[in-house]
Amino acid sequence: MALSDKAVSNAKAGPKKYRLFDGDGLYLEVSIKGGKYWRLKYRFSGKEKCLALGVYPRVGLKLARRRSDEARQLLTDGVDPGEQKKIARAAGVEAAGNSFEAIALEWLIKQKPTWAESHWTRIEAMLKRDLFPWLGSRPITAITPPELLAALRRIEARGAVETTKRARIVAGQVFRFAVAIGRAERDITPDLRGAIAPPVAKHLAAIVEPKEAGKLLLAIEHYVGTPVVRAALRLAPLTFVRPGELRGARWSEFDLDAGEWRISAERMKTRKPHIVPLAARAVDILRELQPLTGNFEFVFPSHRSPKRPMSENAVLVALRALGYPKEVMTGHGFRAMARTMLDEVLNYRVDLIEHQLAHAVRDANGRAYNRTAHLEARRTMMQGWSDYLDQLRAQATSLSVAPLMGPAPFERAA
Repeated sequence: MALSDKAVSNAKAGPKKYRLFDGDGLYLEVSIKGGKYWRLKYRFSGKEKCLALGVYPRVGLKLARRRSDEARQLLTDGVDPGEQKKIARAAGVEAAGNSFEAIALEWLIKQKPTWAESHWTRIEAMLKRDLFPWLGSRPITAITPPELLAALRRIEARGAVETTKRARIVAGQVFRFAVAIGRAERDITPDLRGAIAPPVAKHLAAIVEPKEAGKLLLAIEHYVGTPVVRAALRLAPLTFVRPGELRGARWSEFDLDAGEWRISAERMKTRKPHIVPLAARAVDILRELQPLTGNFEFVFPSHRSPKRPMSENAVLVALRALGYPKEVMTGHGFRAMARTMLDEVLNYRVDLIEHQLAHAVRDANGRAYNRTAHLEARRTMMQGWSDYLDQLRAQATSLSVAPLMGPAPFERAA
């Protein structure tokens, strides 16, 4: 006699498990704890077998019968439904392992030793925010160019054109990694060439004209904020390191007697150690600050906790307090200032400048210079640069009735 929904619902646990048959091998097995499991008894190649079809109530009587019919159709076609289920389960596990998200995370982990932590975190966040929700669960071999384009256009639609470009580049890196490890056949991102609007080039603002640089240096010298931020402001043009490298400076990295700042590889964007020769003025600034923060790890500690470096916006906020909005000057702008004037005004060798900027520099044979390359020449250049900045500041002082405080010429009217 066939089962009814009521009979299945009313089935209770007994002293031992028992079965309620529906017909054609389909039955409900009731455990001694009350669990209800659908099973199909069948024969294949002369052997009796049992196929699990689901658990009640998630799988009701109607669905159990449909699954039973599908299994019996496989038997009619000469296929063992139990083996077919194992194959399907294995394929599902393999597909999950070959999903875009699984491969992207595997690729991301491999990049961690060679990337700056901040860059790694940004890429991870972008993947989780912009690509995984739409592509993460898809087998990477099944993703089509239009499907990837749709995900990228979601980013583009919110006006994040630069992020769209970055997401396409990262997706391409993930696809090429998948090809390299044998889990994809090709990188599909070249198929999108021309389909995404190119970002408008936007350079971080910088002052590169000597006269205006002198005014800025004079303003910095008269900054009345905290001693820590003032020292960072004064050191920024003298060392022209990246803002993150400056604010994260540790006292352990400095040898003030030798006039050297050695930044470890893990703190550098290039993941290579970097030496900054310190001009006499830079050493003086650090010695002035040392009694205040020398007992802490960080040269420029946060005002909230000495165990953390100062905020990444501290220098930018200080520049704005001096009347220089971000459209005119940024913390990163000191690098452009040095790069331009060391080359175009002071005529130092470009390879020395690029090496001091911690850019990739190669010799005539194509070999990358090591961290100590041309150290004495760079030391001379850094002192010459410091002397030139002193000249610009002195010229600005002679032309200025009062130091630049409050609204600067660049500041917008309220």
